[in-house]
Amino acid sequence: MKVSREQATKNRAHVVEVAGAQFRKHGFDGIGVADLMQAAGLTHGGFYNNFTSKDALAAEAVTQVFAETTQRLRQYALAAADPYAAMVRFYLSPEHRDSIEAGCAIAALSQDAARGSPELRAAFEVGIAAYLDLIVEVAGVTRPRAMAIYATMVGALTLSRTVTNPALSADLLSAAADGLLAGKDS
Repeated sequence: MKVSREQATKNRAHVVEVAGAQFRKHGFDGIGVADLMQAAGLTHGGFYNNFTSKDALAAEAVTQVFAETTQRLRQYALAAADPYAAMVRFYLSPEHRDSIEAGCAIAALSQDAARGSPELRAAFEVGIAAYLDLIVEVAGVTRPRAMAIYATMVGALTLSRTVTNPALSADLLSAAADGLLAGKDS
């Protein structure tokens, strides 16, 4: 049965949204096209009507993820009395650590992206720049300082997800947050 253009557009957008979560949860190589389409509630056959390749979908999905997550973090931070502290505490929270499929694509997928296509790596570069711009805006720091802040946050979140000891995981998050908040202006 042929779907309308409107429905096809909705289906495509849904696949991109689902792919963003599934890639963060499983990694780019941890889920195939058939499973992505199944997670979206669609058949495998329609994939190539919408995307030239899995890499093309990945690049589009992470572009959307970066836009959504930076906007969500911006709104959250700017609504707080201390936007910088709110941003750091949110990013380095157990909730963010535990919701890999809804969180930062850099912390979830940077190692996969480093081995990815030029198109995928370019999407990550744009996303990283957006996060850096957000940190400059929210924290009122220079771009080099924003780079150090972001690298610390991503590193701490990644390490906290890697270890199996819950206390160590929590300590990694809190130590990084405390260090960043104590040294905001350094």
